[in-house]
Amino acid sequence: MKHGGVVTCFLLVLLVFLQCTSCSDAAGVVTCSGIVPMVYRNDKISITDFGGVGDGRTLNTKAFREAIYRIEHLRRRGGTLLYIPAGVYLTESFNLTSRMTLYLARGAVIKATQDTANWPLVAPLPSYGRGRERPGGRYMSFIHGDGLHDVIITGENGTIDGQGDVWWNMWRQRTLQFTRPNLVEFKDSRGIIISNVIFKNSPFWNIHPVYCSNVVIRYVTILAPADSPNTDGIDPDSSSHVCIEDSYISTGDDLVAVKSGWDEYGIAYGRPSNDITIRRITGSSPFAGIAVGSETSGGVTNVLAEHITLSNTGIGIHLKTNIGRGGIIRNITVSDVFMENVRKGIKIAGDVGDHPDENYNPNALPVMKHVRIKNVWGEKVLQAGVIQGLKNSPFTDICLANINLRGPGGPRNVPWKCSDVSGGASQVSPSPCAELISRSQTGACSIPF
Repeated sequence: MKHGGVVTCFLLVLLVFLQCTSCSDAAGVVTCSGIVPMVYRNDKISITDFGGVGDGRTLNTKAFREAIYRIEHLRRRGGTLLYIPAGVYLTESFNLTSRMTLYLARGAVIKATQDTANWPLVAPLPSYGRGRERPGGRYMSFIHGDGLHDVIITGENGTIDGQGDVWWNMWRQRTLQFTRPNLVEFKDSRGIIISNVIFKNSPFWNIHPVYCSNVVIRYVTILAPADSPNTDGIDPDSSSHVCIEDSYISTGDDLVAVKSGWDEYGIAYGRPSNDITIRRITGSSPFAGIAVGSETSGGVTNVLAEHITLSNTGIGIHLKTNIGRGGIIRNITVSDVFMENVRKGIKIAGDVGDHPDENYNPNALPVMKHVRIKNVWGEKVLQAGVIQGLKNSPFTDICLANINLRGPGGPRNVPWKCSDVSGGASQVSPSPCAELISRSQTGACSIPF
């Protein structure tokens, strides 16, 4: 099935779900979205009030910037909603402001220009020390927010289209001068809601909350071709209290990846990601479904991912770090996962990812402990699992329970591969590695299943 058919099917299901959201929640559907209340704004303006033209050809940068300038400086009580009616609004990148809602009506498309010559640059993130792909600064995200609060991007499943193929080609041809732009980034911001919008063809990562708190991303669809480079779906980065729920993601890289900085820069910046909830996500990717890392130098704690459905994916669950990263990864729980046609079901590795430069500290060893993976079912899984800790920093308290990963021809598949790990296993098929089997007694795992 092509993307269009998948999206149509998904949106029909989503529409039914949305019509019953309040009653479903009242009936007991678990959600974390209450950490940021949805705000109704009495003051409303339209992009057409500022000369916006949705013909797909007129450049609307001036209209977007003037509309947002008006919101920022008039400071209406309760904030202002910027309405984008049906149409295709071509624009260069632009900044949002606090206490605003960007609302995309049904049939509205905000489309990024493919003229990259004048794309603005911003400073590298301090926890990365340089651009993620190239030294120096980085291209500003298509839609950007820095130091904001109380911002909502929502609507009636309108589309934000990054037209990323021009950027992907520069990456393939090695002609990039700076790191590609994300589709949407919020930096040093709080009280953010992103919901009921389709994101497609991002130049780089799709949605990137970095140094943020209290972020809700719910009811979104994120699409990019399977061969599009580094088009991660949602990457909470050195952020806390993030809720990601009820979304469909099909991209060229990890669907959701929790990060917290890169080697010596992330260690020095010292801001972890913590209290991240990922729930009811469906999707496919040639890389990972649910990932932690590999940039984890600030530490990652208290991540819950549950009710995940994956198909045609490289690695179902991937926890990844490297020598030189430092940081502590702990209290990670992944449960109730179904995966089909997956290369590796579970991978936990200490030798993944590159370095920003040669100045990383080889003695900065990451710590991985208190990991719970349970209630996982897989069909057509080529290899059940790989767990490879570090010789001088073994992964500890890695515990698996109620896992059944069937190979392409039935229950047989490639055996588990493990090293430098301890923990426990209960009801795991195929049988996990000896390091876990030998410690599968109740007391082997300090946190209960």
